[in-house]
Amino acid sequence: MSKGKRDRTLKARQVVEHQRSAERRRTVTIWTSVAVVVVLFIAGLVGYSLVTGEDKGTLSTPTVAVDEGTAFATGTGPVTVDVYEDFMCPSCNRFEQAAGATLKQLVADQKITLRFHPVAILDRFSNGTEYSTRAAAASAAAAQEGKFTEYHDVLYANQPAENSDGLDNAKLIELAKSVGLTSDTFANAVNEGTYKTWATQATEKFSERGFSGTPTITVNGKQVTGPDNTLPTAELVTQAVQQAAG
Repeated sequence: MSKGKRDRTLKARQVVEHQRSAERRRTVTIWTSVAVVVVLFIAGLVGYSLVTGEDKGTLSTPTVAVDEGTAFATGTGPVTVDVYEDFMCPSCNRFEQAAGATLKQLVADQKITLRFHPVAILDRFSNGTEYSTRAAAASAAAAQEGKFTEYHDVLYANQPAENSDGLDNAKLIELAKSVGLTSDTFANAVNEGTYKTWATQATEKFSERGFSGTPTITVNGKQVTGPDNTLPTAELVTQAVQQAAG
């Protein structure tokens, strides 16, 4: 074979090898791109799940809840009094001590429908135990069994201090027994967090309505406060009810 022919043959082989290498690189690039697309697609699904709340758990709304599933009502009076409260909120407890008896009397006199809205805005004050959420969820379980008011009262009578761990589930169940709430259904709801997602949603609705602090008290939808945005007294709430009744 002449030198010229050998050179042409060698060059032809180099061209073929170059084409083969280019094809291999193109194949790798294609599959790498496919892999990236798949990863991005999966990430998008995960992100969508997070945005749509699929990671929050199943929403179980108590069948007895009213006002878009956010509250528990007592009484059938013509004027509606709404109390938004957090079971770890010291101010909520002070309002309960100051005005709770008056509100119950207004219910008994058939002057008001009293609606309690448990919310959870103070989880950050329970050292990571989410006491506000757990207490609100437990109160929902109590409401489902017809014992909301009794359980509401015993939770305030045993309110833990802010920046403590709050009450554990065993204590929440023990307190329920003291007001005649002894069913396994209630205990399981507390231990399994059946209504925790509901508590979160009720809190979000509270915020959507333009409220940010507890307690928030409204009479026929109009917020009632004391001077300089202080807690309203029992007398102020009663006056607001009388005015709303006409």
